[in-house]
Amino acid sequence: MRGILGKKVGMTQLFDKSGAVVPVTIIEAGPCYVTQVKTAETDGYNAVQIGYEEVVERKLTKGQRGHLLKAGAPMMRRLREMRYTAAPSLSVGDVVKADIFAEGELVDVSGVSKGRGFSGAVRRHGFAGGPKTHGQSDRHRATGSRGAGTTPGHTMPGKLAPGQFGNTSTTVQNLKVALVDAERNLIAVRGAIPGPRGALVVVRESVKKLRRAEQAK
Repeated sequence: MRGILGKKVGMTQLFDKSGAVVPVTIIEAGPCYVTQVKTAETDGYNAVQIGYEEVVERKLTKGQRGHLLKAGAPMMRRLREMRYTAAPSLSVGDVVKADIFAEGELVDVSGVSKGRGFSGAVRRHGFAGGPKTHGQSDRHRATGSRGAGTTPGHTMPGKLAPGQFGNTSTTVQNLKVALVDAERNLIAVRGAIPGPRGALVVVRESVKKLRRAEQAK
């Protein structure tokens, strides 16, 4: 599965060939360096480890520095693995750039969603809240009744309730690549992706697209 690490730059809009406005998210993708290659024979599975975002050497641990020096790669802050179904064609020291994807392809983008702290059920789950009249003074955004009465006498597990909202690993699937600028390491995908501006994201081939291709065989 092809993949690359990047950073969310922000959202803007483009115009397609018909003149329609297309909302896109700009991702600064790569360059990423291959720091390790794993195969089924040596590690039990096929994968490629890639590094992204160069940093000064003092900001890494000795173990991280030694691992990157052995691979002949620059000092990289982010390391992630990309699994492959077959033995990967990449080797240690190769550079992965934004041009691994082409305009019109479908990709999945993973990241950590914006953290919104402890939130109520209206904001977290879209509850309607209580009525705005008939003597209601402080129950407009209350959760309301969520459990049974005497039997079983408590709220059942899995019921929607207030709690931690956001700050979770999130993947948006089947986003179409609207633009690839290999010279500036930029990829524009149609739609929104998780996280704030500057957040780390992983761009991979669409899993559903790969499954459909396998089923077609």
